[in-house]
Amino acid sequence: DEGNQNAIILNFANPDMVGHSGMLEPTIKAIEAVDECLGKVVDKILEKGGRAIITADHGNADEVVSLDGSAMTAHTTNPVPVIVTQEGIELRDGGILGDLAPTLLDLLGIDQPEDMTGQSLIK
Repeated sequence: DEGNQNAIILNFANPDMVGHSGMLEPTIKAIEAVDECLGKVVDKILEKGGRAIITADHGNADEVVSLDGSAMTAHTTNPVPVIVTQEGIELRDGGILGDLAPTLLDLLGIDQPEDMTGQSLIK
């Protein structure tokens, strides 16, 4: 709540860690906890006039149980979200994980290093 940070990078690992257990109920609880905490963080960022960039990885909470009822403990290839809370920012479709860092640099106004091969998702 105090200070004037240019950027804060925060990882909520709960759904990732619990999702790999293959246990549905604990995974749901982990997602609910992150949802509540993320809401508080984003509300505070917006209250301070900042912007939030929300994304995820394949933490396995997206598919915990397969159709046959067995536990799924490996990552999927499902698309993951990228949400930017700043008005007027539009993101292109079809990005890859390697595009996330260039997007963050773009939003922060930092030049992308030449050896970084991804492309910003900002249109």
